[in-house]
Amino acid sequence: MIKKFLYLEWKSFVRSASFTTNLALKIFLGILAFIYLVGFFFLGLGSFYIIKEMGLEPLATVNKYMIYYLFMDLGIRLLLQKIPVMNIRPLLTLPIKRPTIVHFALGKTSISFFNFAHAVFFLPFAIILLWEGYNPIGVILWHLSIFALIYINNFLNVILANKDNLFFIFLGTISILAAAQYYALFDITNYTLVFFDGLFQTQWAFLIPIIVLILLYKFTFDYFKSNLYLDAGLSSKHDIAETENLVWLNQFGVLGTFLKNDIKLIRRNKRSKTTVFMSVMFLFYGLFFFSGFVPAYDNPTMHMFAGIFVSGGFLITFGQFVPSWDSAYYPLMMTQNISYRNYLSSKWWLMVIATFVTTILAAFYLYFGWQIYLTIVVGAIYNIGVNSHMVLLGGAYTKTPIDLASSKGAFGDKKAFNIKTLLISIPQLLLPMLLYGLGTYFGGLILGLSLVAIVGAIGFLMRDKMFTIIERVYKTEKYATLHSYKQKNA
Repeated sequence: MIKKFLYLEWKSFVRSASFTTNLALKIFLGILAFIYLVGFFFLGLGSFYIIKEMGLEPLATVNKYMIYYLFMDLGIRLLLQKIPVMNIRPLLTLPIKRPTIVHFALGKTSISFFNFAHAVFFLPFAIILLWEGYNPIGVILWHLSIFALIYINNFLNVILANKDNLFFIFLGTISILAAAQYYALFDITNYTLVFFDGLFQTQWAFLIPIIVLILLYKFTFDYFKSNLYLDAGLSSKHDIAETENLVWLNQFGVLGTFLKNDIKLIRRNKRSKTTVFMSVMFLFYGLFFFSGFVPAYDNPTMHMFAGIFVSGGFLITFGQFVPSWDSAYYPLMMTQNISYRNYLSSKWWLMVIATFVTTILAAFYLYFGWQIYLTIVVGAIYNIGVNSHMVLLGGAYTKTPIDLASSKGAFGDKKAFNIKTLLISIPQLLLPMLLYGLGTYFGGLILGLSLVAIVGAIGFLMRDKMFTIIERVYKTEKYATLHSYKQKNA
């Protein structure tokens, strides 16, 4: 039966309407994954000696900060790792045992890249420990324990996948613990170090994570098995509808109608709320660049990069998925007498207003100097004048239907990857960085800022011409977009 499931998975992949895109994406991601794994492998080999050169005991140091490593792993999984489920509903009408379905679905999570990547680091590190004369039994038991903890994170992610905002709770927890340790208020590693050292020093402590892993797998299995019914766990959940009139937008006519729909969409759905939260997180992204926390980022070119992101968080995260936000009812919209110009204008104004508000909220960067805040303001001008049009243009080629009930995939999706969107992304980031870098090199800060601001102002003055071009592209891609939105398993 497992063989049959694998056959169905392969058929689902090759028969997908986006097979060519999926194949190209998997090849591209495979190359990136290989580069990442090679780097992680050499880090595993060299970290022992790097830590030793710092005057620290390597294994004790790794054990000391292992709690943060595991917390970050779980947080990243909650944000990025998709749960590989099957198209279960049709299988429930066939003579297939439910435990077989659940075991296969959970087994797919076990071979995830998020699990395999850890082996590329910890296995070389364990080999170096053996090479340097550490107790072989202790190293082996410690290594098994760490991987048991990694897989505990894997199944915790499966259970918690539908819990909203857990990523941000974990991020906040890690930040608070790290800050408390940095300012010597509370050091959690003093307590967790005892446990992780015990995994190496004793010959029985390794049983604790292994037993927890077995119990967690059983709990996960029982949980999904008990909900594997069409009228229970697989049924659609419906919330009570709330009435929001937003009558003050009526004064803007048709544009106001579209704005009301967008505001309601943002307020009522998980995915859009996650996007808004991520745009708020981008507001603090500049701290890595402007505070000198990362020396490599402390240069004019990277400052402009930060200015674009700080002021354009919502524009980037929301704008890249226009019109995918409306994918659930986009076919219905296309049967109505709706002007593309009004539809796109509403999205544009929403992004412009959000950029303006974000720029005002970013005023706390004045703490680092007026030049820093002026960089953010200029970045906002460029976002309004150029990037607002670029993300709308890119949206015409990003044919990604969005599940508004899910908070997963806030950073993108497979069909967002294509050559056209990559080419369109060049002027979004590289052009302002290039202009600012050249300006500061030849004429100083003011010239660099002026060049970026002038290009942004020109883009704003040419918005009617740009909208004509964008509208034409949307009309050309209309039927391809409709076809893509109909592919539920693409």
